[in-house]
Amino acid sequence: MAVVGFLVNPIAGMGGRVGLKGTDDVVAEARRRGAEPTARLRALSMLRTLREHLDRDPGAPPIRWLTCRGEMGADVLAEAGFAAERILPVPGQGLVSGARDTKAAAAAFLAAGADLILFCGGDGTARDIADAVDRRLPILGVPAGVKMYSGVFGVSPARTAQIVLRFLQGELRPAEVEVLDLDEERYRAGEWVVRLFHTALTPFEPAYTQLSKQLVFETPDVDAKAEIASYLAEIIAGDPETLFILGPGSTIEAAARAIGVRKTLLGIDAIVGGALAGSDLSERDILCLLARHPGCKLVLSPIGAQGFVLGRGNLQLSPEALRRIGPSNIIVAATPAKLARTPVLRFDTGDPSLDAEMTAAGYLSVIVGYRRQRLVKVAV
Repeated sequence: MAVVGFLVNPIAGMGGRVGLKGTDDVVAEARRRGAEPTARLRALSMLRTLREHLDRDPGAPPIRWLTCRGEMGADVLAEAGFAAERILPVPGQGLVSGARDTKAAAAAFLAAGADLILFCGGDGTARDIADAVDRRLPILGVPAGVKMYSGVFGVSPARTAQIVLRFLQGELRPAEVEVLDLDEERYRAGEWVVRLFHTALTPFEPAYTQLSKQLVFETPDVDAKAEIASYLAEIIAGDPETLFILGPGSTIEAAARAIGVRKTLLGIDAIVGGALAGSDLSERDILCLLARHPGCKLVLSPIGAQGFVLGRGNLQLSPEALRRIGPSNIIVAATPAKLARTPVLRFDTGDPSLDAEMTAAGYLSVIVGYRRQRLVKVAV
């Protein structure tokens, strides 16, 4: 019988939709802006998928679940049809949970003989668990944060469930991966500072486990980025009635500069008729703009190595907003150097049917230079 410690960070991801680019130390502000918890739904999606796989496979190993009270695990396990054999008390509980609670739970799982810690959260949660167990047992994350750069996460809740099943069946071995985290305070101020904090063991499946964000600082592909910026600026200038929503990243920021607009580097901004229509937008801001401008195009650049076009660092683009924009109105741009280290492009919007719609063709056309595009493979 496999023993799995299960933990949910109930505040993970709350800051994303409201434009806070994270939730560390700003839970009260996230709530003030109307943020709602999302981690439970991500955890529930993973557990229900796991339940379906277990029900279809009579040879699947039984699981002995260890978890925490209430919103830190027990509630969502019960909702998915699993019974926890042991529910552990931790210092805090519910939406006031923090690093102390996560570390206490992870240490208790280790002491109780867990074979795997399965958690739902972001990079901060991964850091806390890695602190507590220090490579003494594997950890695996259901992605639920605003940005996830560590290599301990499945690419989606459904794929995480498949990793769990294959690991418990003995088909996957643990691999050593990097646990990274972004300085959220500096991130909100427009600085991108990612640090390596730990290495951890995780059940590794190349197609379903996300790669860690690369910390290699290369000489930028200056010429290609300038060509992309020039071409995007031409597209935007040639369609003055259309609302252009611009995602984060230096490639897209360069395009805004090319038309004389000052864009936030790490936020989501909007342009109409060559002028800034909104800066550092939240989900609500985006929906309001879409209500006023029925014609819209969304311009994005994927995260290098991981390949995520949506679902990492741009949670303000909710499934509702994306459906209003329409998958056919998404423009993706990336330099050849970035694509060379990015094997596939991925979508994790939180809506599996929308993800399937966006990846149905199997390939996505990506702008790689001035009037130059390349077909890149996509995966769910």
